[in-house]
Amino acid sequence: MSQADPELTPVIAGVGQINDRPDHPGDGLDPVGLMTEALRRAESDAGGELLSNCDSLAVVAQLAWPQLNPVDGKVAEALGIEPAHRMQTAMPNGDSPILLLHEAANRIGRGEGRICAVTGGEALRTAGQLAALKKRENGDKPNALRDASHRVRKGYAQSYGLVVPTDVYPLYENAGRAAYGQTLEEGQAESGTIWAAMSQVAAASPGAWLRKPVGADEIITPGDSNRAIAFPYTKLQVANSSVNQGAGFIVTSLAEARRKGIAEDRLVFLGYGAAAHESDNFLARDRYDASPSLATSIERTMELNGANSEELAHVELYSCFPCVPKMARRVLDWPLDKPTTVFGGLTFGGGPIGNYMSHAVVAMVEKLRGTSDKGLLFANGGYATHNHTILLAGAPTGATFPQEFDYQAEADSRRGPVPELDKDYAGPAEIETYTVYYGRDGSARSGVVVAQTPAGARTLAAIPASDEAAIAFLTDGKCEPVGTAGRIERDAEGLARWRLG
Repeated sequence: MSQADPELTPVIAGVGQINDRPDHPGDGLDPVGLMTEALRRAESDAGGELLSNCDSLAVVAQLAWPQLNPVDGKVAEALGIEPAHRMQTAMPNGDSPILLLHEAANRIGRGEGRICAVTGGEALRTAGQLAALKKRENGDKPNALRDASHRVRKGYAQSYGLVVPTDVYPLYENAGRAAYGQTLEEGQAESGTIWAAMSQVAAASPGAWLRKPVGADEIITPGDSNRAIAFPYTKLQVANSSVNQGAGFIVTSLAEARRKGIAEDRLVFLGYGAAAHESDNFLARDRYDASPSLATSIERTMELNGANSEELAHVELYSCFPCVPKMARRVLDWPLDKPTTVFGGLTFGGGPIGNYMSHAVVAMVEKLRGTSDKGLLFANGGYATHNHTILLAGAPTGATFPQEFDYQAEADSRRGPVPELDKDYAGPAEIETYTVYYGRDGSARSGVVVAQTPAGARTLAAIPASDEAAIAFLTDGKCEPVGTAGRIERDAEGLARWRLG
């Protein structure tokens, strides 16, 4: 058969999503229920019977209800289907839905399947509510993310407060701002502009979690209802994981869609895509002001499809934290005055851990149907680690599948030398990047500096909240801390402390 054969041409035929907001936690759907309902809605959206003949089911791993894992079999059982191919991602990374979309397209291109379903769902809102009903001996407020076993391991980075994504992504934000030549005020203004536009998109998006537009100043200004999280991010600048959301989509061959009687103007076609990643160890990156794997993923996707940014009617640039779409839009040359989302972003659309991009697929398909427009989906996962980009279009793209989307070798060739990690250093050093952590009352808890030694090694140093001068130096915007000199000293416990000047 020719690769142009409609039997081997993948299309997205149906999309579905659900928000679950029960008045009482016990009435909420669990992740399996969310995933199942999302796929049922996707089948209804397609207008043809698809799930009963589904030969591939791929599920984004979920975090909210660990007692349910693995969930792929439970989803299949709930749907009453027995697909020959069944899989679940190892982790709920943000790039998972695009990876599974691309894999589904390749299965169809290889003739290994005709109907492939992809779904994911998180019920962290309900999980948190149920956990809050249980008395904790130490009185701590439940936090499902920090309680996850893979995120509470002790180590060098964790001893300096770098534990979860909200601790780590500010390192990219502060390094990026300095590299872009922006003042603190200018960097925050860019974040506010992007996020305010996202809130406008979410307000018009039926599937979004928060549907009230928010102004740029309100987003970047700390306050009682928008507390500081980790400098310079506020609550309204970070992913909103306290949601109950599920989304899914069904990929079929063009021939199968026609056999099922699905209208051609309901189908969305796939273009080429590219994936690459950084080291899983965020202290083993060559830099924090850019990402070679992010750049490779986006640039290679555009090149493979023979497209430029002016040809894109819509984009979804992953938005767990402002630093990510900031990096992505600079690679893509995407104007600041154009929305970077079709769904609403992870703050307003909702941040269901690894499954946000399934909602973006739903929104993008709805935008592209019945048009000749093109849209770009860029996903990011981990700690600015995993990147996967793909192009969708309302008309045939000319792309043939299967496609090898791994461009890791190219990303590696673009990466600079990674500084050696010196965990025991003391002496003069220069700030490479930094952040400050805040308590729920808005006061600084501590700070951390990623520093480079005169020998070019990388090391960490803490700043106690009691060092008010150092905290102010890092956060008041009077000068740029990145690139400034200081000194690292060791306390009685051997922990590195940063000293100004």
